[in-house]
Amino acid sequence: MKTFGEKVRDARASLGLSQPKVAELTGVSVRSVLAYEKGEKMPRQGTLLKLAKSLGVSVKFLTCDECENPLEDIEKDNYIQQARQRYGAAGARDAQALLNENMALFAGGELSQDQKDAFFEAVMKAYITCKEAAREKYGRR
Repeated sequence: MKTFGEKVRDARASLGLSQPKVAELTGVSVRSVLAYEKGEKMPRQGTLLKLAKSLGVSVKFLTCDECENPLEDIEKDNYIQQARQRYGAAGARDAQALLNENMALFAGGELSQDQKDAFFEAVMKAYITCKEAAREKYGRR
C-alpha cells in the first residue's frame, strides 16, 4: 500500500513531469507539490481534483491507501468538478455524497464503463435539475 505522497510522486515521475510543471498544471506552488509528495500536506478538495487530473489518476486512487488502480472511480471526478464549478464546495460535497450513496446500488455487480458513465450522467443530470429548480423557487443561497 502506498501513501498519498508516494502516489503523487510516482504518478508525476511516470508521466515525466517536474514538480514545477505539476504546480503549474494544478495552480499551486512548487513548495506545495513538494509538501504533498513528502506527505506533509493534503490539498483542499478543489486542488485535489486538479492534481488528480494533472497526474491522470482518480481522486480515489490518491486518497485511499488501499486503492491500487490509478483509474478507479475516475469517472466521478469530472462530475464532482462540474458540481464544484456550478455550486461551490458544498455542491461538490453533495455530488460526491450522492454518487457514493448510489454506488451501493451496484454492490457485488460489475458495470461496463459505458454503463457507469450513463449512470453517473443520469444522477448528475437529476442533481443539477433539482438544484436549478430550487434556485428558481427559493432564490440563490
